[in-house]
Amino acid sequence: MIKKTLFFSKPAHLHQQYKQLIIELKQEGTRHQVPIEDIGIVVLENQQITITQSVIASLLENNACVLWCDEKHMPSGLLLSMAHNHTYTEKVRFQLEASEPLKKNLWKQTVTAKIRNQASLLRQLGLEYKPLQRWSTEVSSGDKENIEAKAASFYWEKIFTYLNTRTTRHRHGPPPNNLLNYGYAILRAVIARNLVASGCLLMVGIYHRNKYNPYCLADDIMEPYRPFIDRLIIDFVSRLGQIPETLTPAHKKELLSIPALDLVIESQKSPLMVGSQRTTSSLVACFKGESKKILYPNLE
Repeated sequence: MIKKTLFFSKPAHLHQQYKQLIIELKQEGTRHQVPIEDIGIVVLENQQITITQSVIASLLENNACVLWCDEKHMPSGLLLSMAHNHTYTEKVRFQLEASEPLKKNLWKQTVTAKIRNQASLLRQLGLEYKPLQRWSTEVSSGDKENIEAKAASFYWEKIFTYLNTRTTRHRHGPPPNNLLNYGYAILRAVIARNLVASGCLLMVGIYHRNKYNPYCLADDIMEPYRPFIDRLIIDFVSRLGQIPETLTPAHKKELLSIPALDLVIESQKSPLMVGSQRTTSSLVACFKGESKKILYPNLE
């Protein structure tokens, strides 16, 4: 069963009773309840939200993640269970002892899958894609030639031209970077949640090694999933007829559909939240030496 994503943009008080999340909306004076075991992600956007310790503990116990937003309403923090997997210590040991050749091979698979999905999106949009298709076959172990960066430059030039904007892809850049940032934050939360559920340490990546980044592994594994978010945002902007300068609750609600996006892994269709669990489980199998392949989705 796909877990629910709850988004709170108004003042609220969250507490629990009989394993139910009790939601009291202050402005409306209404009260709602949701079984905590059905929740996958909670997004707390409003600065006037209060949440009890028992709710937080119960969410973590059920492997839900909590995403906090800052005063600008952008995701700024992520809370996850520390050890949801019952063989956590064993699996972490396999991860920490993974050889450098193995990690380089896993990164090659990751970059190849990402570029292949970027090519598929450009093809679906009727844009030039064959250079990406070719580069996806030229990625070496560890991507020492940095083909990922070359592909990204080509890809984003085509995407932003399609959206009729001259901006570039940058975290602090002008719209539609705001949409992309928000969408990627939701994706990162989903991937991080499933990595923890699979028994992985998030701060130990296979490629990303920034000492200030506690989610290095999530940032690695989410790469091939990014084009799915890009497609959602392009479709959304096309329906709007313009790129929004400011994200409204309605815009964010659109992006909160990310965990339910359909994708295909090895001919099997599933929601992104479920499919990405297959990806993280396959990563652990690679660390343990039981498999040599990460199961990534194909953008079709």
